[in-house]
Amino acid sequence: MSIPPKFDVEQWPTRIRAALRGTSPRRETANALFAGAPAVYAPRLRHLAPSNPVRAAVLIPIVEAADEATILLTQRAVDLKTHGGQISFPGGRCEPENEEPHATALRESEEEIGLAREFVEIIGFLPDHLVISGYQVTPVVGLVRRGFTLTPDPVEVADVFEVPLSFVFDPSNHRTRTRKFPEGEIEIYDLPYGDRSIWGATAGMLMTLYQMVSGAAEQ
Repeated sequence: MSIPPKFDVEQWPTRIRAALRGTSPRRETANALFAGAPAVYAPRLRHLAPSNPVRAAVLIPIVEAADEATILLTQRAVDLKTHGGQISFPGGRCEPENEEPHATALRESEEEIGLAREFVEIIGFLPDHLVISGYQVTPVVGLVRRGFTLTPDPVEVADVFEVPLSFVFDPSNHRTRTRKFPEGEIEIYDLPYGDRSIWGATAGMLMTLYQMVSGAAEQ
């Protein structure tokens, strides 16, 4: 059973909290998912894992609302050296490397988009995702209450926008495309939204969240 495309305001916080209850950062590289790819492909892609990945964390900000919850996303500045122009979550590398993921996610969110941490309630973690460019990213899920103001850093962020949670959790909006590797073809996730395309690590993390919440709804 999948989560319906639109569920009432009293159900979604309960389902997300239930799915993430008791989760903690799982930072073992062997158990990490590959960003953007379904978990079934992990054994085939294991050799692509960075041997000494840089630890990083992102915040998945779920903005609470009386009518429709949303997920806050950024579009990276086009002239950045890595992942320029891509849709992403606020986040970055852990400084120092042993910094707790939630501390990294909150700090980077303040620096990148000006989201004050007092508006964020951390409710859980997704499994780490490996990015072939050399990072192992811990997704930190937070509920964000309304009333915040944003001041994006123009050096890093071109735009900040919100996507309805019902859109992300509607299976009819989930797209896959084929990517070729020497070991064969795999499918990766895309989430087209208007004139934007959410793909790669960001799409993979959103799909992981959807799958965890969908599983909790079936129990």
